[in-house]
Amino acid sequence: MSAAGSRREVLVTVGRPNAPEGAEPAEGAHPVELAGVAEGAEPVELAEGAELAGKGAGDVSGEIEHKISLLEERLAGLGSVVVAFSGGVDSALLAWTANRVLGDRALAATAVSVSLAPAERRWCESLAAEWGMQWREVFTREMDDPLYLANGTDRCYHCKSALMDALEPLAAPGGARIALGVNVDDLGEFRPGQEAARERGAVFPLVDAGMTKAEIRLAARMAGLSVWDKPAMPCLASRISHDLRVDGAKLDAVGRAEAALAGMGFREVRVRHHGDIARLEFPVADLARALELREGLVGAVQEAGFRYVTLDLEGLRSGNLAVTAIGRAIQGRRLQAER
Repeated sequence: MSAAGSRREVLVTVGRPNAPEGAEPAEGAHPVELAGVAEGAEPVELAEGAELAGKGAGDVSGEIEHKISLLEERLAGLGSVVVAFSGGVDSALLAWTANRVLGDRALAATAVSVSLAPAERRWCESLAAEWGMQWREVFTREMDDPLYLANGTDRCYHCKSALMDALEPLAAPGGARIALGVNVDDLGEFRPGQEAARERGAVFPLVDAGMTKAEIRLAARMAGLSVWDKPAMPCLASRISHDLRVDGAKLDAVGRAEAALAGMGFREVRVRHHGDIARLEFPVADLARALELREGLVGAVQEAGFRYVTLDLEGLRSGNLAVTAIGRAIQGRRLQAER
């Protein structure tokens, strides 16, 4: 990966993603010098425990360059790919690199359904146009699957199966491989969707290159991709409590509420659907502002279809509904075994 522009110091912080503007660096923060980062760029923030923390300037830059080279080699070896392109930083770096390496033998495809926020679909289309990348939207039919609608902890398995159903017709004629933006950090989490994709022959080039989430963000930043610091945006169904079925009305309510809060300037938020109750999760740094805007916030969420609006004081925790549901299932099995 060629480095453009001058070298400069970039603050790498540990354990303070989305820290408020002007906040003091976290303990363990250290400046590193990265090639290819434009003057005036914002701080690069690494998640707590990121492997890059504590490494010197040359180590960080060299390691990113090396892993991008491995990614390029892997994609070149695949020959032709269809990238499942959600618009998040993982699939974006994968699609952008595939486009550079494979040209017209790479296609980015975005799955469109009622579980995708409309703004995310528009974002994918705009990125593809900006990068001169072949792009298609495909319509998935997970809402036709009773197992998906049941909203068990394996919901993502059925969702990913529907994605593979939609992508395989694009890949098959030219013998392309379906590539997903799974990273090394994802392998240690409960991700039934990965199992479904792997069973159907999908490949994970970012994993093959050994790239963590922090490394992917840094690589995207070095490449000048605007998506480098985009907050994660899981599908809207992930907001629905597992004791409720998935349906279009719930997905619409969540999507409308989150869009309204984004319009109020909240860059990252989850509206958790608990029936009449909306449980709002913001990064801890945004909690005070949420309280200041309480009246408008409550009105916006109620307008989206909720009766009650609550603020989760623990802050934003990605995937906590699944973790809670799995914990309850384990506890239930233990109680049953003790009887």
